Amino acid sequence: RRLTIRVNIELLSLSNPVHKKDLAVRLTDDTDPFFLYNLVISEEDFQSLKSQQGLLVDFSAFPQKFIDLLQQCIQEQNKDIPRFLLQLVSSASVLDHTPVSLNVVETNPFKHLTHLSLKFLPGNDAEIKKFLASCLKSLKEDKMTLEEKLRKTEEDLTRQLSYTQQSLSEKSRELDKLKNEWTSHTTALTNKHTQELTNEKEKALQAQAQYQQQHEQQKKDLENLHQKNIQQLQNRLSELEVINKDLTERRYKGDSTVRELKAKLSGIEDECQRAKQEVLSLRRENTTLDAECHEKEKLINQLQTRVAVLEQEIKDKDQLVMRTKEVLDATQEQKAILEENTDKKQSHIEKLETTIKSLSAELLKANEIIKKLQGDLKTLMSKLKLKNTVTIQQEKLLAEKEERLQKEQRELQEMGQSLRMKEQEVFKLQEQLETTIQKLEESKQLLKTNENVITWLNKQLNDSQMAKKLETSAGTHGGVRSAISPHSMPDRPSFPSSGINHPVSPLYAFQNFPDPAHNRNVNSQYPVPKAGTLTFLTQLSKMNRCADVQTAPAAGHPANKENGDHVGLESKYFKKKDDSIPLRGLSQNTVNSDYLKPYLPPKAQPSPKAALTPASAYFPG
Repeated sequence: RRLTIRVNIELLSLSNPVHKKDLAVRLTDDTDPFFLYNLVISEEDFQSLKSQQGLLVDFSAFPQKFIDLLQQCIQEQNKDIPRFLLQLVSSASVLDHTPVSLNVVETNPFKHLTHLSLKFLPGNDAEIKKFLASCLKSLKEDKMTLEEKLRKTEEDLTRQLSYTQQSLSEKSRELDKLKNEWTSHTTALTNKHTQELTNEKEKALQAQAQYQQQHEQQKKDLENLHQKNIQQLQNRLSELEVINKDLTERRYKGDSTVRELKAKLSGIEDECQRAKQEVLSLRRENTTLDAECHEKEKLINQLQTRVAVLEQEIKDKDQLVMRTKEVLDATQEQKAILEENTDKKQSHIEKLETTIKSLSAELLKANEIIKKLQGDLKTLMSKLKLKNTVTIQQEKLLAEKEERLQKEQRELQEMGQSLRMKEQEVFKLQEQLETTIQKLEESKQLLKTNENVITWLNKQLNDSQMAKKLETSAGTHGGVRSAISPHSMPDRPSFPSSGINHPVSPLYAFQNFPDPAHNRNVNSQYPVPKAGTLTFLTQLSKMNRCADVQTAPAAGHPANKENGDHVGLESKYFKKKDDSIPLRGLSQNTVNSDYLKPYLPPKAQPSPKAALTPASAYFPG
């Protein structure tokens, strides 16, 4: 029978009378608790076992080697024909308590080799009881650990269940809300998409009709061109057939003359010698003609290379045109003002593309004509080699071919000139694009300067409103009133209630700002200042020309000498001066952003985060 056995290997060290080491091996079966076999091997027993079985291992290395053999048996146990086997052989029944031998066997097709044979003694009642007690103890420990784990897992699961039920109720509520929102959103989207679909279908139908009309026109043009080409080819075919008939007739005549000459050859030797001399001269002429033909072939190859270069240039021009289209699309997205000009340029570029395509088609036709000419030249070469007698007729044909080649060269030159014209037009279009891009960049810079001017004006308005607020607060708390005269400097007020005795800027004295509750204009977004305030002329048309801000001083007040005569985008207005006086001791209600809203444009109104606090407010000294 076949069983799975657990093998326990232990090294026992004993030091009662003498220090010794023993190897204890125990065989057990997990399914049968009464299955127990023990073996204790001392060093002396191992020496006798080594001499009996011819082992080559010491006592210290024996346990590891025994474990290696067992591992090989484990690896081979699932195979049909295992290489290594563990055999437990008993001579009598189990109840007799006779020793049992455990053999490690290696199977071969020739022989079964036993690598190791160990004799085990079956366990007595005391040993079995001890083994069963240890098994019970380990089982109880495992049971306790499992019970603790089960209790913990139950607690965790109950917690998770309660939490998941709560989250489930919340999620179900959220799901209901989302479903309601989703239904409303889907209905709105379906209505919107149906409208968009109807619009797009109408546009697509219109575009389809336009494309069909264009396609029909192109088809008609192509059919006309095809018919013309067919007529030309038919005319050439008829001409070539007539020439072929003439050549065949001449060939037959030449053959008849050759026969007559052969008949008269015996009588006329002098004429034969002259004919030989003529043949030599004709051969020389043939060699010269061969050289000329080679030169013409070289010229044709050069022309083909030029045509290929021209085709590559046309492809490059197509790529440049596509890039210009992309640049134009980008400019259309950035500025809607230039859409009409770009549309015109795109239409012009499309016309250029059509012309370039027609030119490429003409170049292909020229290539086909050149190939036909090469074939004609090859046929002429064969005729020259075969028919030395018809050299005069071939010279005439060569002259005609040369005329055709000259015509083709002229056509190629005309095509090159037309291509150069198209290149110039594309270059002009690129220059126009560069100018438009430069104008766009200039307009962006002007917009940036305008934004800077607006921010500076808003800052000035904020400072003036702060000064006005400080005046009103000083008047209510019994501050010193300052008398303003147009020709003399005003007395600088002090704030005794807030504990501030520092002088205030003369800009505070010379500016008289309106009350936001009474001086709002309904039709305009900005308040109109009274006579006596500094009005800033921020006209965008003048900014685009000169990119500066003009300030008009009010009548009856002198110019501010401390702050300078001109007011513009200078760096000194954006820097905090060293001699500026901080306003401390004021409440936060005195500097309120709501009070400044009527005097600011909607984009430049201060946010709650950007409201000035008393500790960070500075006036130019």
